[in-house]
Amino acid sequence: MPSQRAVVTGGAGFIGANLVDRLIDDGADVLVVDDLSSGMVSRLSSARKRGNLTFHQMDIRAEELENLIVGYSPDTVFHLAAQIDVRVSVAEPSRDADINIVGTINVIETAIAADVERLVFASSGGATFGETTKLPTPESVRRRPESPYGVSKGVADAYLDYYHRKAGLEYVSLGFANVYGPKQDPHGEAGVVAIFAADLLAGRTPTIYGDGGQTRDFVFVEDVADALLRAASVGGDRYFNVGTGTETTVVDLYWMIAAAAGVDTEPMFAPARPGEQERSCLDASAATKALGWEPWTPLDQGIQTTVDWFAANR
Repeated sequence: MPSQRAVVTGGAGFIGANLVDRLIDDGADVLVVDDLSSGMVSRLSSARKRGNLTFHQMDIRAEELENLIVGYSPDTVFHLAAQIDVRVSVAEPSRDADINIVGTINVIETAIAADVERLVFASSGGATFGETTKLPTPESVRRRPESPYGVSKGVADAYLDYYHRKAGLEYVSLGFANVYGPKQDPHGEAGVVAIFAADLLAGRTPTIYGDGGQTRDFVFVEDVADALLRAASVGGDRYFNVGTGTETTVVDLYWMIAAAAGVDTEPMFAPARPGEQERSCLDASAATKALGWEPWTPLDQGIQTTVDWFAANR
């Protein structure tokens, strides 16, 4: 069961807003903390109408965060706020580390001060492992990230383990595959499904970076929100992969989206971007065993739902 009182950092973001919807539907009181650097308050409008939601604009690195969250007295903190762009992390690794490591430490120490029952952290699956020879990749594989973003998420996981051992913090870390679905921003959150869908529906020609043969594990956002909710009460004190275990090439994904949008536009191709992996796919069998979680939504169904949402919200 979800907590009755929850804080969601990054709750105005793509995944965060979908999680907030689920929490509100399940009757929880929710405090969203988001600096709106990439989040949008409009994503929360429906949840606000349906339940008890409070929004506070604040950077997770702010000293005032502790007073805010301690005063709210939550049962669970869902920490989703982050710098999520691989390209930004390559260009500005210090900024990436400041937000994703220093900011996460501030959230952890705040959660401890608030005496929360559990902190649920949004880590990264493929980005923390980097290129591996074992696909789908289980949690036991050594992490060798290909970008500063992947490094920062892995370091944050290590801090969670440290604070569990030294301060008794109860936590679950979930490493997501490539999340897609309604409410994703095609301009600010780097989701290839959202980018392709928006371009095709607007009559633009999308660009594939690299030869399109690179693979990803695409997991639907509502399934990810389900994993986050489950992690609030089961599992415990470790990292879990959250993915489908299925590789899909970017070219195949493109044509699935084009079919869902009812167009046959040929894509353009451009050189691959630095920090991008060639193959990524996660083994989530541990999450199935510990959390009772599965990737419930088939890719073709999720793609159609996403394209329909973009068509209705252009």
